[in-house]
Amino acid sequence: MNTIDIQYNTDKETIRYPEYGRSIQEMIQYAKTIEDRQKRQKTVEAIIVLMQQLNPVGNRNMDDYRDKLWSHAFSIGNYELDVTPPAGITIRHEDDKPAAITVEYPPTATRFRHYGNSIQALIKKAIEMPEGSKKEGFVEVIASYMKLAYKTWNKEHYVSDDVVKDDLEMLSDGQLQLHEGHSSLDTLAAHAGKHDKDRGRMNQRNRSGKQGSSNGNNNNRNRKRPQGGSGSGGGNNSNNYRKRKK
Repeated sequence: MNTIDIQYNTDKETIRYPEYGRSIQEMIQYAKTIEDRQKRQKTVEAIIVLMQQLNPVGNRNMDDYRDKLWSHAFSIGNYELDVTPPAGITIRHEDDKPAAITVEYPPTATRFRHYGNSIQALIKKAIEMPEGSKKEGFVEVIASYMKLAYKTWNKEHYVSDDVVKDDLEMLSDGQLQLHEGHSSLDTLAAHAGKHDKDRGRMNQRNRSGKQGSSNGNNNNRNRKRPQGGSGSGGGNNSNNYRKRKK
């Protein structure tokens, strides 16, 4: 019984640049075996044209794209391709590329994650502030925001101010506390939201007033002056009538 020897792609060499396909890789490997230098040069140039057709340039810079094609061709041939690139073409070796810089993830809160990282930064800033009414007001804002975040995260259960006060002391390592006689945290959050809405309405009213005054000035400029009457226009008409009568 005759057997067919089939070579699967999984048994072949890995494709270095999938955008060109395996055929281009095999063509370049074949071009390396051509002994005649002139024929080898023309063969590689034809392969470069085919690579450009398989992966069109689009809106990219043509000079940089040609450098890329020739660099890829040399890379596929393991930089053993004995041909001369066109004038102005720079072959870039893969090892010459700068290594990618690893971007570290920002630090995340390890305690009370439902408050978020912003609360950690606000608490740190409040600790550094000098003692006084300004610091007390800032701590109230932090506590009201903490309760709002807690209620957003835990909608099914009631969140008391005492829980938020205890969490604030723990997050600040006992350096921040709400002063005695402060309003309810829900009231503070409501006042803050009302203040933002009032400020937005005031800004909108100011913009509308400026636009209305500008339109009024334009309308005054476009008004036409009355014709005739006792002005200069009317006097000229009566003089012309007397001249025609004479």
